[in-house]
Amino acid sequence: MHKDLFALMRAERTVRVHLAVTMTAAVLTGLLVLVQAELLAGALSGRFGAAALAALAAVVAVRALLAWAQGVFAGRTATAVKSALRHRLLARLRDLGPARLAAHRSGELVTLTGRGLDGLDDYLTGYLPSIAVAAVVPVAVVVRLFAADLASAVIVLVTLPLIPIFGALVGMTTKAVTERQFTALSRLGGHFLDVVRGLPTLRAFGRARYQATVIREIADAHRSATMRTLRVAFLSSLVLELCASLSVALVAVPIGLRLLGGSLDLTTALLVLLLAPEAYLPLRAMGTRFHASMEGIAAADAAFAVLDSPGGEEPAPAVKPLARGAGEGSAPAAEAPAWGGGAPELRLEHVTVRYPGRDEPALEDVSLTIAPGERVALVGESGGGKSTLLSLLLGFVRPSAGRVLVDGVDLRELDLAQWRARLAFVAQRPHLFAASVADNIRLGTPAASSEDVRRAAAAADAGFVADLPQGFDTVLGERGANLSAGQRQRVALARAFCRPGTSVLLLDEPTARLDGRSEAAVVAATERLARDRTAVVVAHRPAMIHLADRVIRLHAGRVITDTTPNGTAGHAWALTETVAGEGCGA
Repeated sequence: MHKDLFALMRAERTVRVHLAVTMTAAVLTGLLVLVQAELLAGALSGRFGAAALAALAAVVAVRALLAWAQGVFAGRTATAVKSALRHRLLARLRDLGPARLAAHRSGELVTLTGRGLDGLDDYLTGYLPSIAVAAVVPVAVVVRLFAADLASAVIVLVTLPLIPIFGALVGMTTKAVTERQFTALSRLGGHFLDVVRGLPTLRAFGRARYQATVIREIADAHRSATMRTLRVAFLSSLVLELCASLSVALVAVPIGLRLLGGSLDLTTALLVLLLAPEAYLPLRAMGTRFHASMEGIAAADAAFAVLDSPGGEEPAPAVKPLARGAGEGSAPAAEAPAWGGGAPELRLEHVTVRYPGRDEPALEDVSLTIAPGERVALVGESGGGKSTLLSLLLGFVRPSAGRVLVDGVDLRELDLAQWRARLAFVAQRPHLFAASVADNIRLGTPAASSEDVRRAAAAADAGFVADLPQGFDTVLGERGANLSAGQRQRVALARAFCRPGTSVLLLDEPTARLDGRSEAAVVAATERLARDRTAVVVAHRPAMIHLADRVIRLHAGRVITDTTPNGTAGHAWALTETVAGEGCGA
């Protein structure tokens, strides 16, 4: 049994109940075979009267009822396990944050949480119940055969281990082949989703036909992997069936000869012939269902690999409220008072950040202080560490060395949910959902009224909303497909304006890929949004840089310069940054 899945099932009470009913029904169904064989052998040999036929019909009916109950509760078990695993997986992906999540291809994660985990159905509804049956029924059958006919029981006892031995030998190959098939499926689904998302860019650069060829090659690789898996599964089934048939023949031939010789009575012979196949059947079924469930096991391994991946948010041993001067022993996060001060001071002390699998640190020995209400611009080439610094402040990344302090308190000791409630974050590529404009704006403040939403949109210079077909009730396409880049950015700024209680503003190059008019509107809205807040802005364009009180340049994870954007040197430096970083991601 998959140990991680078993731990998950033990942790979920509903799953435990459904699984217990499933196992009990499966075992009782198997054990009733003994009663059915006794009645049928007695009826056919004339030892039992006509009343035995009614009892036999009752046993068959009970077995059918138990099989139905097993199917129903096995389906509920599978649904509950997949739901619990998907919730944990999505929560883990949320906790990993953008920086860690970038290590996983989004398309492969979509395939895993969807089609991949659906492969657990065969494992949970077929393989697990067959394990319980295989552990109980063959033993009960052998015990009954020992009581009925010693010679036949010895033959069954000797040949019975051959089924799991051959099954294990074939299963080793099946596991490796199935894992390759699931990898090919994940690659196909992930690449296809990524291509669909980037189709406008591919068409713009004339690479759409090439990607169609790539998808065709990946699909052929998945088809080949699937056919290899099916080939191994069919051959393994043949091996198990052949082994079981020969074993039953070893029992049946002596029984027939002894029956003809008169050394064995008809009732015992019929009982042995009816029970011998039932000793091998649970093991054959377990082997067959094992092969059918291998894709689900591979998906579970991939899911638990994500759940166990390093990074994310471990719970802090002691949580402090976001109030200035809060000391040890403060109330827990749920009872923490609201932040008593205004814009906080942010300080990094000798911070180093290293990502798994990368030799060079993303940030190395960075120390800086951002005063309350100060506006700081982070500049530098792509990969210099700007986004990592924002991720540190957002709590998505924890320093490998050094500390991040908020008003003198280590960020690791604060309640991250409460800390993020004080943040307004505008990403370089804000995600808009397939919902109304109003719902997208009030995303971070669900209780915001319609008037609050309209005021936030006006502050963000999002007057274009009034020209949409249904105004604020207009439903947007996924990722804001029916809006321009500038309009999407202003909706994201309106989200930030709709959170008036925030005291820290984090922006990741909000004017990237915008035309001059849209850029002017975003810059003006950003200036209004940054008032009375501590602001950290990743910027390349001069208009955004000149909003800052200080400009910090990062290169290869280190602070190179810390200056003001004013003066001749500042203008020349800003123009250099514009040429070097125009349109770059942070």
